[in-house]
Amino acid sequence: MNEPSALPDTVFVHPSAEVDEGARIGDGTKVWHLAHVRSTAQVGANCVIGRNVYVDANVVVGDLVKIQNNVSVYQGVTIEDEVFVGPCAVFTNDLRPRAQNPDWQITPTMVRKGASIGANATIVCGVEIGEYAMIAAGSVVTRDVRPHQLVAGNPARPLGWVDASGQVVSRDKENPPQER
Repeated sequence: MNEPSALPDTVFVHPSAEVDEGARIGDGTKVWHLAHVRSTAQVGANCVIGRNVYVDANVVVGDLVKIQNNVSVYQGVTIEDEVFVGPCAVFTNDLRPRAQNPDWQITPTMVRKGASIGANATIVCGVEIGEYAMIAAGSVVTRDVRPHQLVAGNPARPLGWVDASGQVVSRDKENPPQER
């Protein structure tokens, strides 16, 4: 990542996108139409930030991440390398939201390397999504998801296990296969 005031020449920011002063964007990243990357946000190299994506202050996004259109990534979220976030997914950061709460505190969320989050999924704050986990479209994740675990539904429940390429390798809901 480079200094906030000077984005690398290899970064593409669509004219309708807004990248606040202080945001750090890595080499080769593309920030598309109407996206907004707030100051103090960090976006790694070779990422795609889709149309109308909001990346809040202090969010950390790793390298080779793809965030599809209409996704909101709020403060407290960390997304590691090679994560896919499908269209219209949303991350929360407040376990007990109220319009007025002077004691409000951010509840952090972690998305580990290689995880995939399907379209319209909601990730309730305070969870960890394990490496190469697969969140089905429309799921509401309220609990931690283990590495390589496949979950779906509202609330999201285990359906099996996937390998690093996303192929289902087991439908045993509780016990991961010995080798992935």
